Amino acid sequence: MKREHDAPLDAAPVLSVRGLTHSIGDRKLLDGVDLGVAAGQSVAVTGPSGSGKSTLLGCVLGLVRPDAGGIEVAGADLVRLRGRALERHRSRNIGVVFQFGELLPELTPAENVALAALLAGAGATEAYRRAEELLDELKVPHGETPTTHLSGGERQRTAVARALVNKPKLLLADEPTGALDEETRDSVADLLFSVPERWGCGLVVVTHDLTIAGRADHRLELRGGRLVAVGDGSAAIA
Repeated sequence: MKREHDAPLDAAPVLSVRGLTHSIGDRKLLDGVDLGVAAGQSVAVTGPSGSGKSTLLGCVLGLVRPDAGGIEVAGADLVRLRGRALERHRSRNIGVVFQFGELLPELTPAENVALAALLAGAGATEAYRRAEELLDELKVPHGETPTTHLSGGERQRTAVARALVNKPKLLLADEPTGALDEETRDSVADLLFSVPERWGCGLVVVTHDLTIAGRADHRLELRGGRLVAVGDGSAAIA
C-alpha cells in the first residue's frame, strides 16, 4: 500500500492511556494501566483469556467507560466525549479489525468497505472510490461477489480495508488471525504490521499468538490488571 502522506511521522502519541482502572463486580480487570502508541508504531498486547484485553480495547474505543483514568486518541479525551461527538471522533480516527471480520455477508467487499466511509460522512462517489482503491491494493475482488464467497484471508483483508478507509490515526486489531490457517495468518500479519509505516498510524494488536505478537515493535502482557513489558515493550508504557 502507498503512504497517504509524505510528511514526517508525528512524534506525539496517537493513543495515550493513563492510570486506567475498570472493575466488574468485585473483580478489578484493569488496575492503573498506562499505554502510549505513536504514529508509525505497533504494539502487541498478550495475556490469558479473561485478563482484560477485550475490556482494554473496549475502553479505547469508547464502548466501555472506565472507573478512572484517561484515554486520549488523536488528541481528544474519549472519557469526556459523549453521544454523536464520540461516534464521530471514533469513526474518523479509529479503525478496528475483529477476529471474524464482522462483515455484512449479504454485501460485496466494496459495499462493506464503502459503508464505513458513508457512516463517517463521505459522499457515495468518494466512499466507493476509496473502497475500490484499497481492495485493489490488498488484492481482494470487489465486484458482485458476496463476502461469503471469499476465502478467510480475503475476508480479513476486506476487514483491514474497511478499518483503513477513513484514514484512521489508530488501528486496533482484536485476535485478527485467530480464525486463519498458518499460511493465511502470516499473510494477514504481513499486511497488518506494514500498515503503521505505510499509513502513518498507530497499531495495537491483541492476540494469544506469540508468533504474531513478536512482529510488533513492542510487546506487552496484561497481567494482574497491569501492562507488563516483554523485551523492549517498556517504550510503549513509558
